[in-house]
Amino acid sequence: MKLRLWPRSLIGQLVLAVAVMLFVAQAVNFALLVRGQKQQTLAHGGGMAVARIIDAVDRDRRGDFRRGSREERSSPHERERAQKLVISDVPVPFPTGAVRLPDLADYVANLLSDADVAAQSVDAWALPQKPRLRANFPGRTVIVSAQIDGRYFAVRSRIPTSGNRLQGFLVWQTLSLYLLLLIPIMVIAWRAAAPLRDLTRAARANPALRDATPLDEEGPSDVRDLIIAFNAYRGRIATMLSDKDRMLGAVGHDLRTPLASLRVRVEQVEDDALRDKMIDTIEEMAAMLTDILALARSGAGTEGREPVALRGLVEELAADYRERGKDVTVVAAVEAAVMARPLLLRRALRNLIDNAAAYGARARLSVERRQGEVRIIVSDDGPGLTDEQIRTLIEPFARGEQSRNRATGGSGLGLSIARDIAEGEGGTLTLSNRGGGLDAVIMLPTT
Repeated sequence: MKLRLWPRSLIGQLVLAVAVMLFVAQAVNFALLVRGQKQQTLAHGGGMAVARIIDAVDRDRRGDFRRGSREERSSPHERERAQKLVISDVPVPFPTGAVRLPDLADYVANLLSDADVAAQSVDAWALPQKPRLRANFPGRTVIVSAQIDGRYFAVRSRIPTSGNRLQGFLVWQTLSLYLLLLIPIMVIAWRAAAPLRDLTRAARANPALRDATPLDEEGPSDVRDLIIAFNAYRGRIATMLSDKDRMLGAVGHDLRTPLASLRVRVEQVEDDALRDKMIDTIEEMAAMLTDILALARSGAGTEGREPVALRGLVEELAADYRERGKDVTVVAAVEAAVMARPLLLRRALRNLIDNAAAYGARARLSVERRQGEVRIIVSDDGPGLTDEQIRTLIEPFARGEQSRNRATGGSGLGLSIARDIAEGEGGTLTLSNRGGGLDAVIMLPTT
């Protein structure tokens, strides 16, 4: 199964694009804030340490630290400062559990260099802090040691640790941005996508249904302009279809009248053989005219949709054909109903049954229910069809039997009429070989 990361819908693409851009922007923001916080931390801890080291170096050069020990300081303030400052001729020992801070050491070295204090080496580390002290004294205790003029100056300092607060702030900031931006974008996208979905459904509808109800002009101006153009376009199609129906009605009437008149005159021919041939020709012309008009008018008319019980329909058709001496039976039929135009659906099934009885000697009818659809199957016991014949026979005037004799081949319009009727009811017509015969299947959506 192929994983699709990019959604197809307009709303999905907008939301995903904005979400990704927000994530990237917040990632950049997080990186900048972390860098700024790091610089602030180094400035806070390293700056104080450098100030003490420079002060201690100046006092040491004046000899202040050689006049007495720490215990002999003249004031408590100096004793407190002495507890945070160690001056030694040997390196300050690295405490157990401490963590070296090379960034802080480099920062202090640069500050000392900027202050024209030559340091032979600079080191920094963070001391481990007990849990009970962490709550009362937030931050980390660090020691910065610098070797200057052959002596080691070690200063104790503290640096703030606000990483968790920064992460929490960024999380809430990100959620707030998502809510403030994504929700309006989703509303705007939905406002544009809803009319487009209605437009898509209307465009996929069969124009032969003559449903020219205008769509509501909703959404942004671009979408409204598209809907206005579509309504006008569909209105023109409905007008042309209505004109076509009126023209076909007139043509059918004008052709049937001379055919009927010709039939009356033919009856007066004395030669029986010639008269029968002429009558057969006239009847063939009338039947072909009926099929052509039915194909052209498929989907038209004033018949309304209503629930149709398919089991009763196929049983009624089979009984009617048996009364006429045709081998048509119902082999399996479930109880199912569809919304359709009964007369048109009956005509489509009759065309399929006629083909099955003509080419396959007998017809077997069945009704099956599947997920969201009902299948009406007309099966025969004929030789079947090749894939090429299946593709071509569904087209108008295509015939499996190549003669023009209606008794053996018909006019080649039966399958085309059945297909157009099935599509007009929201379904499909398919032909398939089953091995020992052909299955013609009309699939319709269930009610």
